[in-house]
Amino acid sequence: MRVLVVLLFCIGSSFALAAEKSTLVLLENVAVKETHSIYFNMLQSHGFALTYKVADDPSLNLKKYGELIYENIIVFAPTVEEFGGALNAESIMDFVDNGGNLLVTAGSVTGDVLREIASESGFEVDEDGTYVIDHHNFDSVDGGHHTRLVADTENLVKSEIIVGKGKLPLLYQGTGLLTDPSNPLVMDILTGATTAYTHNPTLPITDYPHTVGKATVMIAGLQARNNARIVFSGSLEFFSDEFFQAEVMKAGGKAVPTGNFELSEALSLWCFKERGVLRVDGVQHFRVGETGAPEFYTIRENAQFFIDVKEKVNGGWVPFKATDMQLEFVRIDPFVRATMEVSKEGLIGTKFIIPDVYGVYQFKVNYQRLGLTRISTATQVSVRPLRHNQYERFIGSAYPYYASSFSMMFGVFVFSFVFLYHSDEIKKKAE
Repeated sequence: MRVLVVLLFCIGSSFALAAEKSTLVLLENVAVKETHSIYFNMLQSHGFALTYKVADDPSLNLKKYGELIYENIIVFAPTVEEFGGALNAESIMDFVDNGGNLLVTAGSVTGDVLREIASESGFEVDEDGTYVIDHHNFDSVDGGHHTRLVADTENLVKSEIIVGKGKLPLLYQGTGLLTDPSNPLVMDILTGATTAYTHNPTLPITDYPHTVGKATVMIAGLQARNNARIVFSGSLEFFSDEFFQAEVMKAGGKAVPTGNFELSEALSLWCFKERGVLRVDGVQHFRVGETGAPEFYTIRENAQFFIDVKEKVNGGWVPFKATDMQLEFVRIDPFVRATMEVSKEGLIGTKFIIPDVYGVYQFKVNYQRLGLTRISTATQVSVRPLRHNQYERFIGSAYPYYASSFSMMFGVFVFSFVFLYHSDEIKKKAE
């Protein structure tokens, strides 16, 4: 019996571990698995359980018994017009709304279903047949249309959490994206140089290109309000073995390896929440000198607040050491805003004086930084006025009033004494 229990526990644990990083890979055809084998092997080395399916497989489904089967989806099928089975653009976005992560690659020919996903995510894919073109930053082996581009790391988003620390140039061949600058959730991960634009290289330019210069986005990203992440690339070849192993050389330069593998690895780990993930393990607040949370605070008391934040690093959770996290003590508007510090125990906290205004307040922490998951906590407390026996007996600023009161009392006493005991003498002198 014990052996059976242990066996069932091991099987359940293995299933839990497999489901923890379960990833559905939708391929344009089976050959993509071979042409992008380095990328897939890299994901497997990081513990991802990959399930390969052709994009139009009629058995495709994302849920079983109402629960998501996968945590991540990779779509390496730029030209697919419709997904198979129960999959469509609506179910993909529902997957993201439920916390799933998505990595999609488009191309010079992009199917309608991917365009719809891009539109729902805040991106716009250029027309079919278009490429990103740059006549100043192209690879020396380019066929003449200058669509095989060499992108510098200077054009990457300024976040090591998202793109890593790679310094090697990047090789790109694909279409361009356009992002909505008014959308605060969207980020331009890799953009073209100032000389880049998108157009069909075989046709003359008669109209203004769809995207020009820095507005030409090659790889875009999005972190939703529920911290689900999307990476959308305009090039499937960017993740291919050929581009990983290639050497690039600009005109007049020397051949150097590409940084595609390093960037692809960093992007994937960020997209699939292996990097830049924060969680709150607890919140503490109490009066200075005490250890437990009180039922209420009284105005002008000294209070302490601590928040325990952990960051995911190499699969484990370590204390997050932030020096720019702020606490707000809010009653409709913030009455106190203080930058917190990291304590010796790894907690992030601060001390402050409760405002001299009673009411219902909240300890609020709202931390949003590029590449990191958002932290938003609110703890409600009440603040009461002083009791009648807690006020000061004598207030320093009121001493003039005290003096005037006593002087009036002294004057009344003198007047009464004179009136009672010397009034007859005063009358006689008056006569």
